[in-house]
Amino acid sequence: MHSFDAALHALHYVRQYPLNRLYPLLQVDPELETLPHMKPSQLAYYFQITLKQAIQLHAEFHQVYQTDWHAFYTKQQIVPIPFYNEHYPISLLNVYDPPAMLYCKGDITLLQKYKKIAIVGSRKATNYSQKCLTAIIPPLISQNIAIVSGLARGADRMAHETTIAHLGNTIAVLGNGLHYHYPREHKTLQLEMEKKHLVLTEYPPHMPPQKWQFPKRNRIISGLSEGIVLTEAELKSGTMSTVEYGLDHGRNIFSVPGDIFSPLSAGPNKLIYEGATPVLHGQQIIEEMKNNSSRK
Repeated sequence: MHSFDAALHALHYVRQYPLNRLYPLLQVDPELETLPHMKPSQLAYYFQITLKQAIQLHAEFHQVYQTDWHAFYTKQQIVPIPFYNEHYPISLLNVYDPPAMLYCKGDITLLQKYKKIAIVGSRKATNYSQKCLTAIIPPLISQNIAIVSGLARGADRMAHETTIAHLGNTIAVLGNGLHYHYPREHKTLQLEMEKKHLVLTEYPPHMPPQKWQFPKRNRIISGLSEGIVLTEAELKSGTMSTVEYGLDHGRNIFSVPGDIFSPLSAGPNKLIYEGATPVLHGQQIIEEMKNNSSRK
């Protein structure tokens, strides 16, 4: 493997720095040729970390640097896609802190071949979300639009399963490594998606789910997608962070209006009040996207 690939794979295996954190190092060492020979003090300077953290990074990096990464990931049927790979989505490079590496299982052509819409919502989503998604998703599928979500309980699961049921393509973005199935009751769904659709994450396979990783993964859901559909969500909800990322990324925001007395409709209704597009059916999203494209 080329020294740049080996160095990047080893670095990302032990520290999942986004691409913007690598820029200071890449400016002075664009091929990462000197990275394996750097002292902890240099690592501390380039990555803006403490010397204690740099000493630990130095030790962990050299523990894995000689790994045959191609054989390592081939054995696990994982496709690593670094930021310079042809399959890496250009739309992700345009966000503030793009992942330096994606780890994928499934059909990686979905990253380039299809337009994408993200569908997110509460983990406590009700049958109302399911009914809405049954109206929203099929028209999107008919236009070869892939559905992106986070494989979480509730609205995410509904989005993936509804897409599969209508013979569409769907992408799951995880907040953990591919060795883990989280939540556990979605293991069968994840395995099916790994075979026929696409599951990806910025976390190496050994990384277990941790609370702080899930808000971070939401920027990838937004970055992959041309628009974001919110079904049900409380005002203070982790789901709303995906919408916030979408606003930062200049994405179309679509919101499903709901019962004004339901806490799960408070988030979508507030977004509509603030200017999000109220969505009633999938064709409306398609027309809105076409109109937005024609204005550019």
